[in-house]
Amino acid sequence: MKTLTTLFKNNVREYGMLIALIVVMLFFQVQTNGILFKPVNITNLVLQNSYVITMALGMLLIIVSGWIDLSVGSVVAVVGALAGVLIVRYKVDWVLTVGICLLVGAAIGAFQGYWVAYLKIPAFIVTLAGMLVFRGLTFVLLQGESVGPFPRGFQNISSGFIPDFFNGSIGGKPFHITTILIGILLSAVLIFIDLRARRNQQKYGFEVTPIYFFIVKNIVITAAVMGFCYLMASYKGLPNVLILLFVLITGYAFVTSQTTIGRRIYAMGGNEKAARLSGVNTSRLLFTTFVNMGILSALAGLIVAARLNSSTPNAGDGMELDVIAACFIGGASASGGIGTVIGAVVGAFMIGVLNNGMSIVGLGIDWQKVVKGLVLLTAVLFDVYNKKKS
Repeated sequence: MKTLTTLFKNNVREYGMLIALIVVMLFFQVQTNGILFKPVNITNLVLQNSYVITMALGMLLIIVSGWIDLSVGSVVAVVGALAGVLIVRYKVDWVLTVGICLLVGAAIGAFQGYWVAYLKIPAFIVTLAGMLVFRGLTFVLLQGESVGPFPRGFQNISSGFIPDFFNGSIGGKPFHITTILIGILLSAVLIFIDLRARRNQQKYGFEVTPIYFFIVKNIVITAAVMGFCYLMASYKGLPNVLILLFVLITGYAFVTSQTTIGRRIYAMGGNEKAARLSGVNTSRLLFTTFVNMGILSALAGLIVAARLNSSTPNAGDGMELDVIAACFIGGASASGGIGTVIGAVVGAFMIGVLNNGMSIVGLGIDWQKVVKGLVLLTAVLFDVYNKKKS
């Protein structure tokens, strides 16, 4: 049976960053006089970071493969611009527009992936060129002007909330019962999955965590889930985009940890030559990761446009830095082969809490950049230290 010390050492990246996130949140909760954890601010925090989390899932696979994508912010802008032109200027149905934009995102990813995977041009150069090209195309599409507003259905992608089927209330104030029921169901599912994983480990003779740690961990997770759902229920409920994020996070966590393609991506990032000699088509796999990144960047572009209710030439400006930082802060290795979906999500929330907390306390944008830069540098330094120690 694993001891707590061994468990922490084996998962120092994930647990260390999760603890750091909790500390940062508590710090800003005190510094903002309780504003950080208010339901309306938690909702804004989720909405503001939804596109960063979406792209961090794709960027994680790129970084694990041993590469980088600098063009994601510009792809967000050009896809948002395309959506604005199609919906507002040409009156194309917004559902059809979403499909077209996702296909365009896939085409952009395929274009860049071909240069990197098959022509062996460094991804840094290819995506740097893409960052300039797609930013320029954004200005071409919008002709320097913002385009909007969008129909309500499209806006609901980012700003809508799931309906309450029970019309609940507490003390005369609306209370979203559906959100509480979702929290209970999610807590039960998480406990079931963890319990089944523990039994499978025992069945095949693997070491498991002490039973008291298993119980405490699930109590803490359940309390966190229900506390979050209670805060959301006392406001407007769960945002639509949060449900989308949950589906994406669950799907990518499953793919990276339970499927052959996920294991091959990690193998390619750890040692591309060895993976290729083992029969992995590394060129096709790398090409696929860039196509995936293009689709997720396009989805993020639609979320940004829906949230702003307009397509703007400067949308996504500098966003690639937050996305890359989220992956590295979440434990991804700069040399490839290491990183988790949950780590990337935690890193994205770290960036989001820092942005939100520093804005509330009135810290200038200049010092905000300094703080985020130092946090990123510390995360990479931590990665290098652990490699040398091992």
